[in-house]
Amino acid sequence: MKNCQSPVSAGVTLVLIALLNGCGGGSGGSGSEQVSAPLAPAATLSFETTKVFRFNWTDVDSATSYKLLENPDGTSGFSQVGDDIAAGAETFALEVPLYARTNAQYILQACNSGGCTDSDTLAVSDGINDAIGFIKASNTEAGDFFGIYLAISGDGETLAVAADSEDSAASGVNGEESDNSAENSGAVYIFTHTDSGQWTQQAYLKASNSGAEDYFGFPVVLSYDGSTLAVGTSNEDSAASGIDGDQTNNSAENSGAVYVFSRDTADQWSQQAYIKASNTGAGDHFGYAISLSSDGSVMSIGAPYESSSATGINGEQNDDTAEYSGAVYLFSRDSTDSWSQQTYFKASNTDANADYFGYAVALTADGTGLAVGAPGEYSSSTGINGDQEDNSAGNSGAAYVFTQDDSGDWSQQAYIKASNTGSGDWFGNAVAFNADGTTLAVGANSEDSAATGIDGDQSDNTAPNTGAVYVFTQDANSDWSQQAYIKASHTGNEDYFGDTIELSADGNTLAINAYAEDGAASGINGSETDLSADQSGATYVFTRSDGQWSQLAYLKAKSSGAGDWFGRPALSDDASVLVIEAPADDSESSGVNGDPSDNSATNSGAVYLY
Repeated sequence: MKNCQSPVSAGVTLVLIALLNGCGGGSGGSGSEQVSAPLAPAATLSFETTKVFRFNWTDVDSATSYKLLENPDGTSGFSQVGDDIAAGAETFALEVPLYARTNAQYILQACNSGGCTDSDTLAVSDGINDAIGFIKASNTEAGDFFGIYLAISGDGETLAVAADSEDSAASGVNGEESDNSAENSGAVYIFTHTDSGQWTQQAYLKASNSGAEDYFGFPVVLSYDGSTLAVGTSNEDSAASGIDGDQTNNSAENSGAVYVFSRDTADQWSQQAYIKASNTGAGDHFGYAISLSSDGSVMSIGAPYESSSATGINGEQNDDTAEYSGAVYLFSRDSTDSWSQQTYFKASNTDANADYFGYAVALTADGTGLAVGAPGEYSSSTGINGDQEDNSAGNSGAAYVFTQDDSGDWSQQAYIKASNTGSGDWFGNAVAFNADGTTLAVGANSEDSAATGIDGDQSDNTAPNTGAVYVFTQDANSDWSQQAYIKASHTGNEDYFGDTIELSADGNTLAINAYAEDGAASGINGSETDLSADQSGATYVFTRSDGQWSQLAYLKAKSSGAGDWFGRPALSDDASVLVIEAPADDSESSGVNGDPSDNSATNSGAVYLY
């Protein structure tokens, strides 16, 4: 293969031209008949929203097919992407994970029986930011905070976006969006990725008992295929308990609820269940955190303000003497689509110090492993299975891992602390499992180290609330150990790095939010030194190879703005789709790929696709 490299940059929209300059040739065939390989194709590369690289060329005489070769990072070498392209075609659209293609190179080959001839190498450059997708609500309004929470299905084809401060009084599916008489009732918007590569809104969802100040949509979570959606409303006020109880008795303020929606084969959505705790209590905030198994049949729900003094599995639920200790509830769905509560989890060291057990939850893909964050936990121990009883490090935080055996019984497998436990670090404010539960990432968004990058100095606490993320791995004996201590590449005070985290299914891609980061850059891998956009927010992407972690990308909004709080990520299982919210974005546009620069709808919110 000959690579003739002459990329040409053309302004903001990059167009790279591979000229017909005699690059390549050759002959093939057998006997006295020889077929010459085609001439080199003249190809151009441009960028289209959303996430699309567009290759165009003029059909080459004698070419019977074309091949597109990709060198994804500029160093690992070229290999074919996609199938052979038929002769006569003069365009090809390649959808890519933008954050992982900033140094990519491409070659278009024209082929026949005599061989293949390369175009010049097409190198990705600054224009990649033009391919960042931009999504708004269908009823954009100031103060809705569209994107305050979001979820992408494991297959990357369905996106759920919450606007928990949306004000419509509608209920159910696709109701009236314009009646704003139920302030902060909240809504969820479903978008799908069509066969043509476009994103379009599929549904507008409200609670079946939509009520003012319920904040429906915090959080949201999808099954792998996107056909099951769970929506939390931790401020919901019903005194009901269990499944599909009385939604109208609002005598248990902020007890919380979870709504399960399902999509049928005709792409129609309906509410499948209305779920409350078995021990509903005012102020418990049941539904503050949710996780689903891959098939959507197992669901864990956190209630971090629940106050039972029970410990362990299925203890006494009604002794409320340990204020805000927190609890987690496990539900399962049977073959008739009926839901029931299976297990009630408490920490092994429950106490009344407002541990907030259940502030974050994560299930393995098969639903047999559960990680729970308790960022208010007080123990000063470090590492794995240390002393739980020394409560001298207030709000240092902890994470707990539970596993289910073949008989269906649950037990606590590990009690996990940071390697540098410190008061006020909030270790456990976020947890994320990979698919098989052998890699666990834990956020500590208020950790204070001034270190940067991977495995820096943990002991220099001169940078308050910079935040950190810790990665743990499980060996063949089911023993846990810390693999990495991760900081931002430009640690900043009050950035809250690690506020939310996402892991790919294989555990090798990690996306981390720092919603209060101050960078004024826009797009992918911009300058990290201009910190003039206060609390604009950022997301950092890290990758693991041979057990070693490194930062791959520093991501900002397409149009960074102070106070946008950009950064909560959602990642498809294979990491090919990364979606990031900016709930305080001010653009007035609506729908997909509108104008992000018209900032006349304060805190309306937006979502970006990378």
